[in-house]
Amino acid sequence: MPTRASRSDVLRLRLVSHGLSGPAGEASGLDGPLAVVERMLAVQAQDLPAASWALGVRSPGTVAADVLSALDAGSIVRSYPMRGTLHLVPATDVRWMLDLTATKVLASMATRQRQLGLDDTIIAAAAEAATGLLSGGRRLSRTPFLAGLRSAGINPDGQRGYHLIAALALAGLVVWGPNQDGQPALALLDEWAPAQRRLDRSEGLAEFLVRYLDGHGPATLRDFAAWTQLTVADARVALAEAGDRLEELEVDGETLLLPAATERGTLGSRPAQRTPVLALPGFDEYLLGYRDRSYVVDDADFPRVVPGLNGIFLPLIVADGRVIGTWRKETTRTRAAGPTVAVEAAPFGTLTARRTTGFARAIRDYSAFTGLPTTITPPTAPSARAGTIS
Repeated sequence: MPTRASRSDVLRLRLVSHGLSGPAGEASGLDGPLAVVERMLAVQAQDLPAASWALGVRSPGTVAADVLSALDAGSIVRSYPMRGTLHLVPATDVRWMLDLTATKVLASMATRQRQLGLDDTIIAAAAEAATGLLSGGRRLSRTPFLAGLRSAGINPDGQRGYHLIAALALAGLVVWGPNQDGQPALALLDEWAPAQRRLDRSEGLAEFLVRYLDGHGPATLRDFAAWTQLTVADARVALAEAGDRLEELEVDGETLLLPAATERGTLGSRPAQRTPVLALPGFDEYLLGYRDRSYVVDDADFPRVVPGLNGIFLPLIVADGRVIGTWRKETTRTRAAGPTVAVEAAPFGTLTARRTTGFARAIRDYSAFTGLPTTITPPTAPSARAGTIS
């Protein structure tokens, strides 16, 4: 029998699942970048600095260098496990995720590959070239890797290079892992992350659903299918296989799922303190990870988050679990002072004094994460003098 719950219950539980709030009597946050990625399973990461802050905001005390260290250590990698988009994932989980998703993602890319003149013969030649370029523990950033393909007679110009790399990653041959000369580098998956979990299909589908709910729940089965782009039939198999590992909430006549007997809060618990105001990055899972985003943002405000509905999700200001505005940053570099960051808030309405103070605190945390002095104009007073956070 599903437990009846309110929409505010859903927000409170999601904040805990995301590591953005703690259950009553417990501290917020998770213990380091790997703990966050293991909880979330996948964090969208085509914008690596934004994805890094997605880990940092969920792991208080983490700095940007810690995320790079986790990538360099091989505990976290970037690949294309869902929707043809880069995600940060635990290194040990890449293979079984690709086993479930790669075929459908590759099918969705087939038309564009044909338009680019990429056929199976060229992709096979690229795989052979990549193996020669990277075997023996070698790693290459994008530019020298594509130069290596060109030397092997494969034209990587334009979008061909991106599609070739994505196809090789979806085949489980390469992965974005460590940094090379300050740039993300490709490595052979079997060499860089040899300790891979392998699951049969039904077991993998159940794992996918439970892990998604672990870091995003409560959520619907439709949310899960949209996040993974698995079929509805696969989502139903996942639900049947997960069985008593899950429990149900009924909210406004709709069934939402979450891991059973979660240790991260129950409907009867309350946070130890008010949920802080959060400055989340663009493309954050807190909004992106669901088909139904009405729990966290009004339909009327959604175009403010995705201007022009062009697929670019702006950084979010979140208070009490709801998106109440967006923020932008601009980095300026001078020879004398070095890089500094200017932050401009765009709240959907006038912020209270508490939320203004909370946003300033959130940006102070962001400044500590990046290690860069950050200037913020208080959003409730557009003409007020800017203050510097360092």
